[in-house]
Amino acid sequence: MLYDTLAAEARRNDGLDGVRLAALDRARWLIDLFLHRRPSETEIRLELEGRGDPEARAAAIALMLSGVVEHGLLTYRFAVSALVARTGGWTPGEVAVMLCRACDFAEAGHEFADMLGIALNAAERLDADGCREAAPWLRHASGRFALADVAAEDRRSITKRLWALIEKVDEAHVPEGLLPVYDAWAAPLRDRTREAAGTEPARFLRHLAALSAPRPSGKWQRSCVSLADEAGARDAVAGCLRILAEGDPLCSREAGGHADWMPGNYHHHYLVHQSHGDLARGVVWAATLTGGPETVPWLVALALRAGASRSEFVQDLKLAGAAINALAVVEDPSALAELGRLQTKIKDRALRKQIGTALRTAAGRQGITPEQLVERSVPAHGLGPDGVLERRLGGYVARVSVEDAATVRLTFTGEGGRPVRTAPAAVKDGSPDELKELKALAKEIRGTLSGVRARIEAMMSDGARVWPFAEWREHYRDHPVTGVVARGLIWEFRGEDGAWRAAMEAPDGGAAEVRLWHPARAAVDEVRAWRERLMDGRVRQPFKQAFREIYLLTPAEEETGTYSNRFAAHIVHYRRLYALIKERGWQANFLGTYDGGFNGEARGEFGGGEWRACFYHEPASDAYDYAPEHAATDQVRFERGQGRRWTEAPVAEVPPLVFSEAMRDVDLFVGVTSIAADAEWADRGEDRYRAYWRREAFGGLSASAEVRRAALERILPRTKIAGRCSLDGRYLVVRGDLRTYKIHLGSANVLMEPDDAYLCIVQGARRGGGAVFLPFEDERLSLILSKAFLLAADARITDETILRQLSPSR
Repeated sequence: MLYDTLAAEARRNDGLDGVRLAALDRARWLIDLFLHRRPSETEIRLELEGRGDPEARAAAIALMLSGVVEHGLLTYRFAVSALVARTGGWTPGEVAVMLCRACDFAEAGHEFADMLGIALNAAERLDADGCREAAPWLRHASGRFALADVAAEDRRSITKRLWALIEKVDEAHVPEGLLPVYDAWAAPLRDRTREAAGTEPARFLRHLAALSAPRPSGKWQRSCVSLADEAGARDAVAGCLRILAEGDPLCSREAGGHADWMPGNYHHHYLVHQSHGDLARGVVWAATLTGGPETVPWLVALALRAGASRSEFVQDLKLAGAAINALAVVEDPSALAELGRLQTKIKDRALRKQIGTALRTAAGRQGITPEQLVERSVPAHGLGPDGVLERRLGGYVARVSVEDAATVRLTFTGEGGRPVRTAPAAVKDGSPDELKELKALAKEIRGTLSGVRARIEAMMSDGARVWPFAEWREHYRDHPVTGVVARGLIWEFRGEDGAWRAAMEAPDGGAAEVRLWHPARAAVDEVRAWRERLMDGRVRQPFKQAFREIYLLTPAEEETGTYSNRFAAHIVHYRRLYALIKERGWQANFLGTYDGGFNGEARGEFGGGEWRACFYHEPASDAYDYAPEHAATDQVRFERGQGRRWTEAPVAEVPPLVFSEAMRDVDLFVGVTSIAADAEWADRGEDRYRAYWRREAFGGLSASAEVRRAALERILPRTKIAGRCSLDGRYLVVRGDLRTYKIHLGSANVLMEPDDAYLCIVQGARRGGGAVFLPFEDERLSLILSKAFLLAADARITDETILRQLSPSR
């Protein structure tokens, strides 16, 4: 008999046996229905019509006790939920029975959440005295639920309801599992809770853990500050944030995996266990709201630590997002400057969106654009107008100086007047703290300089960006950090006559407006003149501007209409491609053996974020286990931003600067990662891609290779090997003593005359031409010159691997 079985199971000697047996007796009619068939929910509802609340409560308890889950009666959870919702008069004992029964399913995850939710529906109908009587069972359920494997959405709602009920009768209660027991980052809060046990610390902890949104409401923020002060917890949350940003991470071998679903044998490091994510984010916000500008370095470090895709820790995007959003509320220029820097360092698409939102929010408060906000927030780091900061340490003058757009130096000058880069012993021993501070400052300035350089280069695709002259002068030319980059670039100044004139220095009388010069907007003769001027003046620009590649729309692209095949059908090293895509700030999915992992799409934003280029690629073959070794490139398409949506646009409608800059990036992706640039590929025997390698390794020149040729036309006459070199089509021809060589200007691969035999020279075998001035940084150009210097003196080559190729009979 089902009743006898249930009655036997009801006897647990936990003080609730009488309640269970009474409910089973009152609902005997319902239990008897299951002896012959499984009644529908409608039948149960009809049977209950006309019966009072006691029968309805007994029926709900009987259904729970009869095994809503294990007896295959999962559908009755809706009937139970409906019964509880429309029935009144619940007693503490009945609620306790339901809570106890729900905990029987603690290992069942989602079912546990469902059952506990039903029990809480009844518990929430209890008055204060009833809650007090049921409190031990509420605490028991809270502890079991904290350890259960439950989806985040279910966990938040159930946890919030449980804590609210317990708080009614015990405001000093700290729910089990709320505060990590051993994790180092939570130690300051644990210590504070022990020192000041009572209502205030408990309320503060519950408030922190109740934060589930990336940006808390104004009400939550105001309450947080007052609760932190009541609990005396300002120092505690600051300590937690510092440990999250700088402390040792958690190890899965000691603390378990960062999530319950992680396999036990997977060794990894992480910052916060998934179950404590809400509390950690609450800590980040509490520390920021109570600590202000002092928290900025920790917030930045945490954002990079938790949000970097190449971090040594498991990525925690929610924690990184909390740090990013918290930076936006810090009323200090340093916070805004750091947000701008994070834009160049963090590659994750979702986090970059949050950075953009944070900047727009902060800019809106000041009535300016996000771009203006970033420009005005670049820190001067205490540098003078000349980009120099000096301090006297003992008998030496320590000097931090921004020497050029890529170099920040810390030097020390003594009585002799000769600066040295290594700190003298007197400085190390006499002023160790000041020395450490200056080294940290130099590192910060390098980071700021790198961010400024990347930000200004990104403006090359934004033809609409124009500055009033006074604003440009203040935030660009005369800024101690930004100015070093700005003064190395070509700008266009518009005078009162409305004409734009290019110059590297502002006109004496000033100008009305200023914009960044782009060779795509200039005449051919003007571009040539600027290149000559830079070479003659040995000016190396912060990034490639005068020698920048230009990509114009071709008739073939006009014909295809919505896409370009210019860089399609190339075979590339996939891992290198993916890394370079991320490095250039594009977003891309990772190709692999999972749903959607066969179709690669890289997306980069241009034109001030109003346009997006999409570069498609796919595995070159199906022969791989996790990720392909090689990928095949495909189309490039363009999309126009319309609010939060992107719509495909014909290539003819893409602004010329956006098109040129996007195609320049794709050319870089292909040119650097193509197997055609692999000097050792020819030695792979009968490889399936050898025909492609031969065609591309010595094929026509891309736009970047054409610029390389233009640079060589100006560089070679200034070298000591000028008499041995000439440019012939797509090759740099070098006459040695033993052979004559043709170095391809695209791939840097070498052919030997007269039979065009391939000469394999692995990069790094010898570096030549190091003293030659280059107008821009280009690894391939440096490689071509190093090979030219090597082969021009081929009679002095001692490398046996090269000599055997020069003289096969050796």
